[in-house]
Amino acid sequence: MTGFDAVEVITTKRDRKALSDGQIDWVIAAYTRGEVADEQMSALAMAVLLNGMDRREISRWTDAMIASGVRMSFPAEALGGRPTTDKHSNGGVGDKITLPLAPLVAACGAAVPQLSARGLGHTGGTLDKLESIPGWRASVSREEMLAQLGSVGAVICAAGDDLAPADKKLYALRDVTGTVEAIPLIASSIMSKKIAEGTGALVLDVKVGSGAFMKDVSSARELAATMVALGTDHGVRTVALLTDMDTPLGLTAGNALEVRESVEVLAGGGPPDVVELTVTLAREMLAAAGLDGVDPADRLADGTAMDVWKRMVRAQGGDPDAPLPTARETQVVAAPADGVLVGLDAYAVGVAAWRLGAGRARKEDPVQAGAGVEMHAKPGAEVRGGEPLFTLHTDEPDRFARAEEVLAGAVIIAPHGSRPDLPALVLDRVG
Repeated sequence: MTGFDAVEVITTKRDRKALSDGQIDWVIAAYTRGEVADEQMSALAMAVLLNGMDRREISRWTDAMIASGVRMSFPAEALGGRPTTDKHSNGGVGDKITLPLAPLVAACGAAVPQLSARGLGHTGGTLDKLESIPGWRASVSREEMLAQLGSVGAVICAAGDDLAPADKKLYALRDVTGTVEAIPLIASSIMSKKIAEGTGALVLDVKVGSGAFMKDVSSARELAATMVALGTDHGVRTVALLTDMDTPLGLTAGNALEVRESVEVLAGGGPPDVVELTVTLAREMLAAAGLDGVDPADRLADGTAMDVWKRMVRAQGGDPDAPLPTARETQVVAAPADGVLVGLDAYAVGVAAWRLGAGRARKEDPVQAGAGVEMHAKPGAEVRGGEPLFTLHTDEPDRFARAEEVLAGAVIIAPHGSRPDLPALVLDRVG
């Protein structure tokens, strides 16, 4: 790929023109090799943010990101004939859904190759949660991954550095140049990794609300439609659900706390919203994979999903029966008044969990396995002043004050008899 230069590509998009296939292929490959400088790619990313891309451009950009690394495949014979299906969430507070979902879908006959990440900022990372299980390891080889999919049916692990390396480099750049919000770049970032992963079907959980990256339904719907189109263009059966993230999912935000809650779901209990979303996404994943003869709710009830969970954890060196880490210190935050809890801001709860040590500000920061926020009421519940509303968990008690500070603005309590207008958990479906 010769005959191109970075300034020409930047000015094409700056002037609101469409990039050619050749320009896109060249700039992604050259940036990955280090021949296009960060400041040049920053200018191009800003031009994309301001001027957008059409469907052909986004599809080709995604192709080029995939081509920067390896493309995985899962031969049907190695999986015992199981079809592959996967889920991706764009992050939220208390979003532990992957943990019960992967073994549940595997218990229904699919193979679930779930490549996940660690958390950054106020949203938790799936790998951080699982790493609170004694002995569990996130890194597995391709051979181990294939073998585990064949024997267990599900694997949750870290993506290798050779999977869409252009995305890893570009994502870090977008994070520091104010271009994270560009929908073409968000969509191609997510979908390049999921398509390169090699799954046959994909369900996208696009979070909407205060605790999510997408704050309004219209932007979330645009992102969902763009990603569904990308999946379709690349031969992956793709559907997206828009789900509410104004309120945290479940009653916990924090790594070991969320694992405990996930195990409760697999045992047939757990918070109703976590159960509802887990089963809803499982049905979508199975339908996309052509397996709609099994009701995943039955697999929760009969213990099959729990069996798969334990086998999945053991396959990656973890002990599913070992006690989970707990924080050294706890502090209760009481309800300020009697009434009905009508608002519980997801973003504030996520920031509180982060300040307690459950999250990180930089990729290299450590996290506390036992830190986080336990919620004792959700919107719609009656509360009494002075009774526990939150329990805060951390190893470092000097963190309590800053967590309490942000939680003070998280709660809205209305007089007894109030009827809060609670949104549906699933707001829309695209695809």
